[in-house]
Amino acid sequence: DLQKDLGKTLAEVEKFAQGDYLLALAKGDKLTDAERTAIADKLARYTGLSKDFITRADLRISQNDFCKELLRADSRTVGRLDARYKGIDRDDAGRGTEYDPSYAVIQGPYTAALNAYIREELGFQSDLNYEILTGLGWNMGGGGRSGYARVSDSLRRAITANPSLKVLVCNGYYDLATPYFASDFTFAHLGLDATLRANISTARFEAGHMMYVRLQDMKTLRDAAAKLIK
Repeated sequence: DLQKDLGKTLAEVEKFAQGDYLLALAKGDKLTDAERTAIADKLARYTGLSKDFITRADLRISQNDFCKELLRADSRTVGRLDARYKGIDRDDAGRGTEYDPSYAVIQGPYTAALNAYIREELGFQSDLNYEILTGLGWNMGGGGRSGYARVSDSLRRAITANPSLKVLVCNGYYDLATPYFASDFTFAHLGLDATLRANISTARFEAGHMMYVRLQDMKTLRDAAAKLIK
């Protein structure tokens, strides 16, 4: 029944996430048994995970836990970049997945397409290997070669210094790597002056991290980008 009206369901879950659930996590060990049970019941309904697993996880479900646990009984995992994709691990006993099925399905085609475009259409030639995602580590700025990128304050300063700067935030609902509500949280805490908050616009898609793998969303993304540029 939660899938009948995605907008209505997301509004309900968002209210829970920044209301009862947030308060329950803040209480920690002060949470009563009755409160813990009530939160576990709601989490089980919203996530599809068992109440027993959620309780044993102390109401705190990591992304890896979700990807491995959701379809464990069916011997399947779900994707990190796009939870609509299913994967198969060697066994069902682990806590994390062996690979991300949503990355595996696009890695080859996208790499081939980009290399063909660069070499054949643009005529660019290089002896350097094209790197997709490597284990060399990225300099995230402020976080060194590990941790999360912290650029929200840099963005605030940039928009404040240049009030003409507009930002379009695009998220797929099934992206577990950069969840849409985490983006909402970040921009709600940007600290922008009230006169500049309209510089931020959002677009949502019924796909994952690479929302353009869904044809309709590719068109919607194109239209949203064109509108921003114009």
